[in-house]
Formats: sequence, structure tokens, C-alpha cells
Amino acid sequence: MRQATILLADDEETLRKNLAQVLAEENFDVVACARGDEAVRALNSTPFDVVITDIRMPGVTGMELIDHVRRLSPEAIIIVITAFGEVDTAVEAMKKGAKDYICKPLIFDELVFKLKRLLAHEDVVRENILLREQVRRTFDKGEIVGKSLAIRSILETIQRIAHTMSNVLICGESGTGKELIARALHSEGVTKNKPFVAVNCGGLVETLVESELFGYRRGAFTGADTDRIGFFEAADGGTLFLDEISNLPLTSQAVLLRAIEEKAITRVGDNRSRPVRIRIVAATNRDLEAEIKNGTFREDLFFRLNVIRITVPPLRERSEDIPCLIEHFVRQYNEELKCDCPGFDPEAIEAMCAHRWCGNVRELENVVERALIFAGDREVGLGDLAIAVSREGGEGTRSVDLRSATREFERQHITKVLAKFDNNKVAAASALEIGLSSLYRKMDELGIAKLPQESSPPA
Repeated sequence: MRQATILLADDEETLRKNLAQVLAEENFDVVACARGDEAVRALNSTPFDVVITDIRMPGVTGMELIDHVRRLSPEAIIIVITAFGEVDTAVEAMKKGAKDYICKPLIFDELVFKLKRLLAHEDVVRENILLREQVRRTFDKGEIVGKSLAIRSILETIQRIAHTMSNVLICGESGTGKELIARALHSEGVTKNKPFVAVNCGGLVETLVESELFGYRRGAFTGADTDRIGFFEAADGGTLFLDEISNLPLTSQAVLLRAIEEKAITRVGDNRSRPVRIRIVAATNRDLEAEIKNGTFREDLFFRLNVIRITVPPLRERSEDIPCLIEHFVRQYNEELKCDCPGFDPEAIEAMCAHRWCGNVRELENVVERALIFAGDREVGLGDLAIAVSREGGEGTRSVDLRSATREFERQHITKVLAKFDNNKVAAASALEIGLSSLYRKMDELGIAKLPQESSPPA
């Protein structure tokens, strides 16, 4: 249950002081007022999670205070206190928006029980709303597809870290499936029953980044007509996915860093800190170390995000995954397009494996979808593909500068040697006539995935 702020309004001094003390001992933040007009002034300056009010008070009555609460803190839970025998009045208060009532003389334990029950219920309602919205917006892409060493390494990493709340940085070109990996990480671990909130950092307006991430209070700026939670609070207990994190301006990086370090946020226009517990998964298609050197990304923020790094190689470096992806998307679009395509013929698959795939998996998916639209219920052939066909491994689209060619040769050669020795690093380093540390450095430089566990050397 979240920490809640409570506005208590009752003109009976002894009851007010004793109840305020009981609530404070239950770790609630309490503001106690003796009059209804004092309570209204408090509402004007501070948002409250709960309002507990007596029905009969001098000045502004409890019934009138309910109207002010609905206008100034519309999300607040209202509990009314009424004299014994005034149940009809309490029912009227509930029609106006109160959630529950309790009769005098008060039994404090009963009130605290009702309060905690209502707060827990509101948390569940809020979470369900977020989950339904998530389901509505998310097109199910299925599981991570592939059989390459890189994909197997990523899947094993997900299994190893899913039970933690540690921050994760996912690096890879656009279209490689970084968000799919983030969702798999979320759904496989401790956050699976909590919200997954995805944020496109490149789509945030610089002047509104703070209000989008942390929310705002009513009246904080022009157009802020009601209180609104931000992405951090929406993801509380779950995963906040910050896509293309490198697009955040430096000023926004500073406020993000503060929220991560303090594990708390403050809504724009508010002065109250709100604790949040989330796992942050950030993704980027840029070299953040280079961005740090250029002065466009904060080094301290990088260290906070880069607790665990997952690097997703481009599709052109794991062509063995292409037939699996084709089969996956054929099944998906057969269902969506209401067709019965049996798949791709060998010539079409060969052409797909030879293609450069600058747009990675996203481009491949588009090609498969288009091919099924034209092929319908027949097998997809070479003529159905909207790609430049090359039987020599896509040479017409490859970079031909010496540095890139050398790097590509090194990557392919090391990958083949690793496969030959069943991923045994010691044996592979010996065959390559380099040191083991040099092999690991080369693998990092060339984006060759490392399995968490090494095979034993061959006999």
C-alpha cells in the first residue's frame, strides 16, 4: 500500500488530536483542521490522497467540503464522520462522492481498517486501468525468435536478471527488437503483475519532459486543469522503459538522474516528494560512450542506467535467425490477414538471408507482411519480395571501405572459430593465436555476444 497524505477536518478538538495521532502512528502524513474553511485552504495548497471530515462543522460544512474535494483533489478518497442516527445524511454524502462513513463514537481501529482497505482497493483499480491501457496499446509480437548464439545469450541473460529490480541498458540499431526484449524482461520476473510503461524519449517536448515523467499538480502551468500522475508513478512497482534515451536533453537528464538516485519524484507545482520503486530499462541506438565524450550525455546517468547491458546485434550479423523470423511472421500475418500462405520457397528464403536488412527485424517484418498480401494462399516466391535481390550476400548494398570490410571479416572469422570450438573461449583464443583477454576485447568491439557459461574444451 502506498504512503498516503490525509486531510482531517473535525471541530471536536479531543477527537481530532487523538485521531491525528493514531493516523500518524500508522505512518500516514496528516494535516488536521478544526474548521471546514481551514480544510478548503489546505486543499488549495496541497493535493491529498484521503479526506476524513465530520458532517457538522462551523463555516464550511462537511457536505460542502466534499464539493471542494471533488473539484480540487478529484482522486482523493473521502470518508465522512457522522453522529449516531444520522445515517441518511451519510448516505447523501456517499451520493456526492464519499467512499465510506463511520459513526460516532469512533472506534479508531475500525476507521484505520476501512482506510487501509479503501487505499488498497484504489491501488488495484489504478493498476488495472494501466494494465488494460497497456493491453489496448500493445500489439502482441509473440516471443523472442531466433536460434543464433546472440539470441540464446540474450535469453539466458533475461532469465538470470529477471528476478531483480536492477536497471538495464539495451543497445542496438533501430528495428532490432529492443522493446521486445524489455517486455520479455518485465514479463519473466518480479514485475510481471505490475505495469509496463513505455516512453519514447525522442517524442518528448523538452519543456514538458519533467511534467511527463513526474506528473503535475492542478494549476502548475497553463492547461493543467487537474492533477496528473507521470510515467514514473504510473510504472510504480513495475518497469519504466525509456526508449532512445540518448534523445533526452542534458537538462532533462539531470532531473532523471535525481529521480533515479533518490527513488522518489516530485510533481511539477508540488513540494511533496513521492517514493517510487521501479526498474528502469533504457534503450539506445547510439554509442553512449561516444556521446559522453562529445558532451551530449551525462556520464553519471550512464553509470546509473548501465548496471546490466544487453547488446542486440543487427540482423545482418545473425542471418541464421532469418528463416525462424520468416516462419514466425508468416504465422502472425496469416492470422491477421486471414490467409493460408504455406511459407516462402527456398529461392525466396535464400534471397532473404542474403539481404543486408538495414532496417533489421522491423524491415523484415514489413517485407513478409507485403509478400503475404500479394501471395495470398500460395507460397511466397522471389517475385513477391520487395527487396533488392543479391545471391552474393548482398554485396551491392555493403559498405566497401577498408576499415568496415576488415571489421566484418574479423567478426565473421571469430564467430566461425567460436562455433567450431563450441564457444570454448580458451580453445578459440589458442586457435586464433591471441590471448584470452584480447579475444574478449575483440568480441566486445565487434558486438559478438558472449554466453554467460563457457563450454568445456573439446577432448
